[in-house]
Amino acid sequence: MMKVEEILRKLVSFNTVKDKDNCKIINYIEKILKEKGFVTEYKTKGLIMSIKNRQTVGFLGHTDTVSYGDNWKTNPFKLTKENNKIFGLGVCDMKGGIAGILKAVCDTDWKKMKKGVKLYFTYDEEINFSGIKEFIEIKEEFPKIMIIAEPTNNVIMNGSKGLLELKISFIGKASHASMPTSGKNAIEQCLNFLNELINFYNNNLKIEKYPFEIPYTTMNIGKINGGTSINIVPKNCEVYIDFRICNDNHINIILNELEKILKKYDANLEILNNIKCFTNTNEKIVSTNFITEASFINCNKKYILGVGPINPHTTNEYITEDSLEKLVEQYKEIIYKNCK
Repeated sequence: MMKVEEILRKLVSFNTVKDKDNCKIINYIEKILKEKGFVTEYKTKGLIMSIKNRQTVGFLGHTDTVSYGDNWKTNPFKLTKENNKIFGLGVCDMKGGIAGILKAVCDTDWKKMKKGVKLYFTYDEEINFSGIKEFIEIKEEFPKIMIIAEPTNNVIMNGSKGLLELKISFIGKASHASMPTSGKNAIEQCLNFLNELINFYNNNLKIEKYPFEIPYTTMNIGKINGGTSINIVPKNCEVYIDFRICNDNHINIILNELEKILKKYDANLEILNNIKCFTNTNEKIVSTNFITEASFINCNKKYILGVGPINPHTTNEYITEDSLEKLVEQYKEIIYKNCK
């Protein structure tokens, strides 16, 4: 069996930015697992494979990566080592985790195991979560325990925030800047709205504390588009807002408040993402602030466990050799504990 680093080298060589080489990487993963005795249960752009009849634990990894900039000091699609560091696009998020999964299941002597595992490889996680949504649509029954291979620096995490992403479009009336009273300024509407929303957020959602690293629901005004020229009253303005949710009730609270505020404005609200948070019951919460596919999965226990350090979506993305080797052992321990 190949070393975990060799598997990772091959995974990184596939350009899966926006799923470009999706077919190639899925075929590569399927080939490795078939040689070990795994059976393909479902295959489109995503892949579900299993071994043995009863699967008590599942592992999930997404194959797509974000795009890369011009400031990489190495070839993003060629695994490069420097001392204890391993560089490459997606090594942290999350091809390192996938390599760990493949190495762990291939190192396991399944003849000695009474139960099996189920493996899930999704696509389009970075943008629309299309892969995991496809698995949900086919009514996939996940094992009782699911491991999501997002980067955690080898710390087992059992909770993550939810996500509410919104686009609000304000409608005005264009006129010449010398005659502003003949028009209706969409950007001014947007600014007035945002002042109201920020005031509501600071006095309500931000004051509630929860057991997350950042212990409150956060709000980010991420993008504003509006206007065409300095001497024209803007007819349109759009604002994009991101909430990272600590309590699912906050989603309804935010949407209800927005409905009240937006009655004062000529505007349209579009919900881009509405994803619930998750925590395992009866466990001390060790949580992430980022969103994972765990939020979509219905099973008894969900854990996030992957490589480190945690530096996804960054130039010169890297992990350490020690973290990768440790992750393989952690996955093997989970398999042994749940499948023996």
